[in-house]
Amino acid sequence: MNGRSPKGGYGTRALSRHILPAAGTMIGVCTTLVGLVKIAEARIGPSHVDEAVSLTAILFLASAAASYLSMRLDDGRPFALRLERIADICFVIGLIGLSTITLLFAYESI
Repeated sequence: MNGRSPKGGYGTRALSRHILPAAGTMIGVCTTLVGLVKIAEARIGPSHVDEAVSLTAILFLASAAASYLSMRLDDGRPFALRLERIADICFVIGLIGLSTITLLFAYESI
């Protein structure tokens, strides 16, 4: 139950068990950010931040879906490993994208 395989190493689904809830949380963060930007646009004028953040939310959604499917498949299947890797890559790209958008928005570049 602790995510470890019988041989003492971590199973394929160990990373997916961490990615899935974190990706779901980041989708909520992106949704909140889009709502806040829409409210702020009334005072600061139009921006493209909401559009860029929604694209990162799609990356987090892809990460969550791949993570979920990876956990549903057997440990030893190569497709489960590939899905877990896709989930990991999408999650990291989403984090980098959201951080970049936040930095650019803070300096009023976008």
